[in-house]
Amino acid sequence: MRITLSPDEQIKAVNLTKTVTTNSGNLTILHDISLTINEGETIAIVGASGSGKSTLLSLLAGLDSATSGEIYLAGHALHQLSDDKRAALRAKSVGFVFQSFLLLPSLTALENVTLPAELAGDKQAKQRGLALLEQVGLSDRADFFPAQLSGGEQQRVAIARAFITQPAVLFADEPSANLDAVTGGKVEQLLFDLNAKHGTTLVLVTHDAAIAARCQRQYQLQAGRIAQTEVRQLHVG
Repeated sequence: MRITLSPDEQIKAVNLTKTVTTNSGNLTILHDISLTINEGETIAIVGASGSGKSTLLSLLAGLDSATSGEIYLAGHALHQLSDDKRAALRAKSVGFVFQSFLLLPSLTALENVTLPAELAGDKQAKQRGLALLEQVGLSDRADFFPAQLSGGEQQRVAIARAFITQPAVLFADEPSANLDAVTGGKVEQLLFDLNAKHGTTLVLVTHDAAIAARCQRQYQLQAGRIAQTEVRQLHVG
């Protein structure tokens, strides 16, 4: 069956299943997942530890392949692409923020931010990197190395790096898990602010109910299945 995507659909998963082989036999992590995420939406994927949240995120982002089912990202059928073509699509259309900051220790904050854009041949990478560091409140830390930055500052650098290629979709996997409550709250606010400013679709894996409640929709996973979908009520006035 051929799937037709609407112009607003940024991500679509159809009957997605992920099974891995273990010493005890086959283990199905995700069962028959179907979901749709529209352009510019903020989406939370929530659930207990081991429910399959991070696995689902990896599949939607093209970091891993499903055992069966279909995934569409930014108009492309991920399940039909080679590893190289999926990597090229991620470089062009996807940004990532993880709980481990994954900054390169030998590069300054600015160099970490601009690296993806420079690899893509962007001649304006430095100027845009400086602008993003200003947006995340770190313009005075551009020449600092990661070891000279606090955890919250490192995560803000990672967020700026995620936005440098102007991605259509930003995936964030527990981005504040390694931060204290106050710093984590600032980092989370920054994600929502940049989502609003740039119109980037935000897909957030979190165990924090308060953060999930700020998203427009929530998908709750339970034992690898979508157990519940919640839509935030928006009040106008």
